Amino acid sequence: MKKLFLLTSLITLLVGCGQHIDNGNKASNSGTQQQTKNELMDKSAKDAKQDKLTKKTNEYVSNPQVTDDQNLQKPGDYYVDEKGEATLKKIKIVNKTYHVGPIELTVKDVKVIHLVPDYSLIDYFHALTHEEQFDFIKVFVEMKNTSSQKVNFAPIALLESSTGEKFDWEKDIYLENLHGEIEGNGKKQGNLGFILKEPNGEDVQWVKMTTSDVVGPNKKIISKAKEIRLEF
Repeated sequence: MKKLFLLTSLITLLVGCGQHIDNGNKASNSGTQQQTKNELMDKSAKDAKQDKLTKKTNEYVSNPQVTDDQNLQKPGDYYVDEKGEATLKKIKIVNKTYHVGPIELTVKDVKVIHLVPDYSLIDYFHALTHEEQFDFIKVFVEMKNTSSQKVNFAPIALLESSTGEKFDWEKDIYLENLHGEIEGNGKKQGNLGFILKEPNGEDVQWVKMTTSDVVGPNKKIISKAKEIRLEF
């Protein structure tokens, strides 16, 4: 009888130990799975953030002559780099696509910026103004040629402001090669900027940009120019 009791006690002890080990393994596995899930979520969040930054970087290429304005998103924002000091006065987020024949022209934004160029760039701007600091209108555009043939096109052949000033494409300060040939199915993107003679750019209520005609390789006009009015 005593031996039977000892045997029963031993079996009970072994079963209990087995359950404890099994529960411990389950808890350990559960903890490992949760840790793995958290790590995957963290990685996913980091990848999404990196994708966003990469996309933003790919969309916007810093100009060699003009202070970078991509972080100027509300009036009063200020940025300094080796090219000078820029302060945002006005901004209009547009993000609208206009069709000019085979050209899809997307206007991303239009800004009025006050710029104090670095001393090393004063001579560059003296061709357009003798002021050491000035306001200018900046337009950021993207273009896509939806046809298979090469065409000639200028996103801004003429820019007018509500203050009565007019600028042709030759007054552009960015010089990012946005005027001219676009290969079949090709794309271009970049900035165009025009220095205001009026001392206070905050007076600008609207701008009107007139594109060029779309001209084919045989010098034939494929589509007439388009006017785009942008209100601040």
